[in-house]
Amino acid sequence: MVLLAVAGAVAQTPPPLREALKKLPYQIACESYVDGNWEIFVMNADGSHPVNLTQTPGVHEHYPQVSPDGRSICFSVDQGAGRETVRSLWVMDIEGKHRRKLADHAREPFWAPDGKTIGFLPQEYPKFNVVDYYTKGMSFYHLDTGRIEEHPNTAKLHHLYNPGFAPNGKWIVATVHAGMGFGHAILLIEARGSRILNLNIPGCRPCLSPDGKQIAWGAGDFEIATAPISLDAETPAVGKWNLRILEKKLKIYHVDWSPDSRFLSLSRGPDGEGDPSQPGTFHGACEMVGIYAPGWNLIAVSAERQGALNLEQATEADYATLTTNGHSNKESAWFWPRRGARE
Repeated sequence: MVLLAVAGAVAQTPPPLREALKKLPYQIACESYVDGNWEIFVMNADGSHPVNLTQTPGVHEHYPQVSPDGRSICFSVDQGAGRETVRSLWVMDIEGKHRRKLADHAREPFWAPDGKTIGFLPQEYPKFNVVDYYTKGMSFYHLDTGRIEEHPNTAKLHHLYNPGFAPNGKWIVATVHAGMGFGHAILLIEARGSRILNLNIPGCRPCLSPDGKQIAWGAGDFEIATAPISLDAETPAVGKWNLRILEKKLKIYHVDWSPDSRFLSLSRGPDGEGDPSQPGTFHGACEMVGIYAPGWNLIAVSAERQGALNLEQATEADYATLTTNGHSNKESAWFWPRRGARE
């Protein structure tokens, strides 16, 4: 910590956030585009020691989601080209071994709190479309039996994306776009029932904290917000916003919580619509799965601060850059490695 003389007093300069991240026992998975191929990487919480888990030229893996026990990763795989592409759901262990396909035409997987079930969103039509809300219904893959079960309200679930289970298992949070009677909204969907609640917050891609007390989401292309949420209430609601992370020039997306709910990671990069000449990529908004996003990197911030954090004016005490290569680094997922995980 640096000491500075200020007006006759001694002021302490806060240490870089990276120092706090180095002490954490957690790791972070993400997708990256390397040498013409989408791959899944795992790194330490401060971005050090990145490891390519997949290393599969010609097979495109993305959208990693880590199991609650930190031992497995489910993810998406794209095979084929153009409208004939098949996006499927796969799972492997945290070391990248024992990978297997679970379902075709399956998007944006998410783990149930018990780690025994993986939810996913079936593709709307057989022909591929890269748009993230190209979904219809909701299904659950039971790992112990291999059985696929539809959500009890699946017929009314339409154009959802970025789903995630609440830690209490009662709700699933997701964004809907032009479906289910909504133009655009962040919803709570009853996991085993028919209730659907509009959380009445702007934006998309919500993420619930592991302690079940907060929600983070993209309030706009250039803003990430957090707020308390009452998930155990009869009718959950979002409280007063705690933190607003702001940008003016670069997009910020894909927020995720550390396992202790104290830190956030997010993707940050220039606007763009991809470059379909790159193998395994498509034309579309650069934040979507499968869209080439040069210049995008991961950063981390403290989730315990209050008020506004302007990234253009922030210092190393406020945020840490986790990746620097700009290789379309997106969709970060924190986890706490357990026994049998990579050291």
